[in-house]
Amino acid sequence: MQLFNSLSAQRGGGSGVNWRSRGCSGTVSMKLIILENYAQASEWAAKYIRNRIIQFSPGPSKYFTLGLPTGSTPLGCYKKLIEYCKNGDLSFKYVKTFNMDEYVGLPRDHPESYHSFMWNNFFKHIDISSENTHILDGNAANLEAECEAFERKIKEAGGIELFVGGIGPDGHIAFNEPGSSLVSRTRVKTLAMDTILANARFFDGDLSKVPTMALTVGVGTVMDAREVMILITGAHKAFALYKAIEEGVNHMWTVSAFQQHPRTVFVCDEDATLELKVKTVKYFQGLMLVHNKLVDPLYSMKEMGGEKRQSKKPYSD
Repeated sequence: MQLFNSLSAQRGGGSGVNWRSRGCSGTVSMKLIILENYAQASEWAAKYIRNRIIQFSPGPSKYFTLGLPTGSTPLGCYKKLIEYCKNGDLSFKYVKTFNMDEYVGLPRDHPESYHSFMWNNFFKHIDISSENTHILDGNAANLEAECEAFERKIKEAGGIELFVGGIGPDGHIAFNEPGSSLVSRTRVKTLAMDTILANARFFDGDLSKVPTMALTVGVGTVMDAREVMILITGAHKAFALYKAIEEGVNHMWTVSAFQQHPRTVFVCDEDATLELKVKTVKYFQGLMLVHNKLVDPLYSMKEMGGEKRQSKKPYSD
């Protein structure tokens, strides 16, 4: 049975989005995972990452490459991954990570830098080597060269196996704000005033302390990953999810680009679906029994034998 038939979401008489379509490059499949609340969405995402790493069977000559976001949304997911690592169910020894972005001009040890965020909220709690973590240097002497080097490091690592991301209320991913090119690469980005105002809460409400520029991976950089998982939670991001799922690709809502990625998984809570049509929600909820097989059984690195390697195609319908 084809789970993603070309069911279109129609709005106002315009053409909708095919959630499954076939072109010359093969099947394009988009999954929307709807969980009851933030905690459940975070746990599902963490379980999925855990299974993907274990099924990949990483080793000294075969690293799993993982793209990672910052912000409040992934914190629940990181907490569960830390738990798995401390329990011995998961290891990051043979994982390389690439983060999405970093502020320009903010000292690396500043509490609001993304270096500090990743170290305090994730890296220092797991068994990953610092040499395998990659975060853009917002204090590099040559920022353009830093961006080019970051793209080169991703390529040298074999590309990103799974890129995890979050979005803003305006549908931006990383610092690819509305109007960004959907084929953009890692680059220097001037931040929109809305972003600066939103970030002021992290800098004592003082706009003069908020960085106005950042280094960010491009939409095209994330699109190059073999798989993308986008975390979207909260009612304040419901309209962005609607734009990502029910309307067409639009550079004013950069998250919408992932409709065209061959392997995209959107993970959300019920609050984030408030702007979606009932038909859309029911359609994807009806697939949850199948989609939950992606995290059940939940594999563990404690296991011995071939069970954890039984799936050669971890992403399938």
